Amino acid sequence: MNPVARPPALRTLSALLCPRRRLCGVHAGSGGEGNGSGRSDGGGVRVGGEGEEEGEVGLDADRVPEEVLLRLPTPGRAETDDDDGENLSPGVGSGSRRRLSEELRLEADRIVKILLQDGPGFNTRQALDEMRPRVSNALVRKVLLKIVFSIDSVSHARYPSLAYKFFLWAEQQEGYRHGTSMYNLILKIFAECGELKAMWRLLEDMTEKGLPVSSRTFHLLVCTSGQAGLRRRLVERFIKSSNFNYRPFRNSFNAILHTLLTIGQYSLIEWVHQKMIDEGHSPDVLTYNVVMRAKYMLGKLDQFHKLLDEMGKNGLAPDLYTYNLLLHVLGKGDKPLAALNLLNYMSDAGCVPNVLHFTNLIDGLSRAGNLEACKYFFDEMVKKACQPDVVCYTVMITGYVAAGDFDEAQKFFDDMLLRGQLPNVYTYNSMICGLCVVGKFDKACSLLKDMDLRGCTPNFKVYSTLVSRLRNAGKDSEANNIIQYMTNKGHYLHLLSRFRGYRRC
Repeated sequence: MNPVARPPALRTLSALLCPRRRLCGVHAGSGGEGNGSGRSDGGGVRVGGEGEEEGEVGLDADRVPEEVLLRLPTPGRAETDDDDGENLSPGVGSGSRRRLSEELRLEADRIVKILLQDGPGFNTRQALDEMRPRVSNALVRKVLLKIVFSIDSVSHARYPSLAYKFFLWAEQQEGYRHGTSMYNLILKIFAECGELKAMWRLLEDMTEKGLPVSSRTFHLLVCTSGQAGLRRRLVERFIKSSNFNYRPFRNSFNAILHTLLTIGQYSLIEWVHQKMIDEGHSPDVLTYNVVMRAKYMLGKLDQFHKLLDEMGKNGLAPDLYTYNLLLHVLGKGDKPLAALNLLNYMSDAGCVPNVLHFTNLIDGLSRAGNLEACKYFFDEMVKKACQPDVVCYTVMITGYVAAGDFDEAQKFFDDMLLRGQLPNVYTYNSMICGLCVVGKFDKACSLLKDMDLRGCTPNFKVYSTLVSRLRNAGKDSEANNIIQYMTNKGHYLHLLSRFRGYRRC
């Protein structure tokens, strides 16, 4: 393509993605470019979900999740009163900052100890009054964060009431008032413990006090509201609320759409998008990115392309995240020629493809089972001096493992180490799965321990993969050793019951 040629108009981009010619040397095993919805994953193997019993874990189980690759920026402006970090004065020196931080920590520890003594015969409020701490945003945040991080299956019934008791006491102290960020922290504690009714009462309290309600507030509430009907009512309430702290209104809708995307509420995204249009608010690029992703996940590719055309007609150019999504869709649809056209289009439009773009494309093609195309684009990426990172290598390795070509996966793993890229949990999981497939159980167990030694904690799927495959190979003793190893490390003890027939020593 002529480097000085002007890129085609955006309204033709959708047509550009559907070429009639084949890409020579890069083709699918089925003999042509697919027209599927992009929903099928390569390998056709079952992926065990949360709550399933232990069984055969498919090779596709340890792919890098699409959410890691197809990530979107958080919408709207930064919240001045929605930060869970430590907001210390910038004028304080590093020595004074450390001293102040240590004093806060000690004071917060004392407060938490007092709260834990709460019960019959102990007056918590009086004990806090006698302690006479200097109540500030930093101290309240520190106490609430300590409670957040301490919640477990034993404490989840007790901690919400302790946190709320402290929350009420703090607000009654002279010179201090809770802001949005403190409400969000107490909401987070209630969310962790499933206290939905208490969360709604807090929202009512925030509204009565005229406090700005942020996207974090919405996120906490909508993630805890499990019923679709309740979520829709919640969305309606936030759309209508003058306290929802995202203005102009388009940013309010974007904040809601973004949160719904993170929890997979694709149908609700469609509804919110239509509501946004009905109320006369123009979508921006982020809006289109979220809604197109939802259409894609729902398998509505005709509407996906319609939105892409509409985006061009409205004078909006794709951004990096739009291209990420388009390349991934083309990959999963097994359309390497269209992907090549899009990469060239991007370069001509002044948006040079980076490693994330190539990785998204390769991941999609890998899920479609077109490893020849994966290798082609991997080599093209390297030729363009775009160095593959750990995620890109992991996508390649997982693709070959899923296809049963462990030797090629091993080559990529070795090349990755030579280039100084450290494997992550998904890389190790894929390699361990591959070693199990080819019957190299000793190496798989060794790699599991090497993984742990490097500070990369295995997830439960890799443990269950090893155990199930060892048992299928008649190696019950080795399988029990893996379970014991997991137990000794303190990993996933709450999931031990999934290993049928195993009894702890």
